[in-house]
Amino acid sequence: MQPSGVITITTDFGHKGPFVGVMKGVIVSRFRDARIIDLTHDIPAQWPPEAGFWVRRSYRYFPPGSVHLAIVDPGVGTERDILIVEYDHHYFMAPDNGLLGRMLDYADGAAVFKLDLGALERLGIPTPSNTFHGRDVFAPIAAELAAGNTTPVSIASATDTWIPAWVEEPEISAGKVSGSIITVDAFGNLISNIEGAMIQDLDTPVVHVAGHAIPLRMTYGNVKPGEYLALVNSFDVVEVARAESSAAQGLGVERGAPVTVTNA
Repeated sequence: MQPSGVITITTDFGHKGPFVGVMKGVIVSRFRDARIIDLTHDIPAQWPPEAGFWVRRSYRYFPPGSVHLAIVDPGVGTERDILIVEYDHHYFMAPDNGLLGRMLDYADGAAVFKLDLGALERLGIPTPSNTFHGRDVFAPIAAELAAGNTTPVSIASATDTWIPAWVEEPEISAGKVSGSIITVDAFGNLISNIEGAMIQDLDTPVVHVAGHAIPLRMTYGNVKPGEYLALVNSFDVVEVARAESSAAQGLGVERGAPVTVTNA
């Protein structure tokens, strides 16, 4: 695979402290021409499903040969493995804690590897700390992959086992699709794991969440301010919104809440 030099970073680090900046410093120290893009650092703390959700739905908007680094790592410093995945002409790197589990369920032809920590010494990477593998392991390895200085085969062992996704896939039955709210965005929109294709056989879809039945619309402007609506959003998943307001606050719903779509 021809590296593009692009590295995306997804974490639950937030924007306080130097953590993301230090990771970028490590990357450019090893690969000065790296092009680093922050996908998001607002993943809820210790919630791998959301990181995997966004990486899976975002990577295709980056050039082939990109490296996608995702770190939500409550098991840092333990014996948990680190996965490197080659799929669809992209590299993905994340802790083996279910973060990439859902993507791998659908990644036909993916090559999955578990990092050999012995490779760190061969690459001149110092012994990592027990609490900041983002700086000490993920960042330098991502830099080496993005620069084309190494490949997964050289630093990792092929595997066909990994930790599965934490959140179950939506259930599809006659006239009904049941899923979960995966995330709440900055506008208070409730974003589910129900994909548009899953409800295409429903003639008049209605979304049910928190005891409310909300009709499916085309876009936010199709209702009056303060009214609720559901739609298939730009990432092709069902979303519940409140025009010019917050659906999450109005409905009292957070991530993990059940959501169903039925015919009216």
